[in-house]
Amino acid sequence: MSKSDKFWDSKAEAYAKSKISDEDTYQRKLAETQAFFTPDMRIVEFGCGTGATAVQHAPHVQHIDAVDVSEKMLEIGRKRAAEANVDNISFTQGTLAEFNAEAGSVDAVLGLNVIHLVPNRHEVIAEVARILKPGGIFVSSTGCLGNSYLRFIKLLVPLGKFLGIMPDVFIMTESELAQEIRNAGFTIETQWHHGSKGIGVFIIARRT
Repeated sequence: MSKSDKFWDSKAEAYAKSKISDEDTYQRKLAETQAFFTPDMRIVEFGCGTGATAVQHAPHVQHIDAVDVSEKMLEIGRKRAAEANVDNISFTQGTLAEFNAEAGSVDAVLGLNVIHLVPNRHEVIAEVARILKPGGIFVSSTGCLGNSYLRFIKLLVPLGKFLGIMPDVFIMTESELAQEIRNAGFTIETQWHHGSKGIGVFIIARRT
């Protein structure tokens, strides 16, 4: 088990009990994402956490593969799905690369509140492009701290990780993220920011 796995396992119960900080924005994200869905679609959500968003999307698609590094998070996700009588979500422990979907086999990929937490986002975005069908959809919601005073959080991350109170956090700007997504072979169809200083960036991009 990696340090990242252990950190998120330790936070699973508290994470599941935490309230959505901005319900209106969350509902907007759900609605804009579901506007791209059709009932026959196969979806992969990596960094799915406790499965709350997957459960919301499940009635709108054929199947969701929900992937996360934390088995504790996934256990909560399985319970949530069962309590909601949702039976078209499969929960798998690991990273997106470890999930290793076949090339061109997925209709949509969701990476929500996760890209700023991975050290290899270029590889992750490339893997999203690899597994998507032509015309497939990539939905991301990402903390972009590069133009905010919060970018200095990177100075605290090593201590926070040592104390077990912070995960890895990687700094980028909104424009950098958008360009990296375009460079991977996507056309951005939706892009807006929200939250404190506009650091939360929501993007829907189509594989070209």
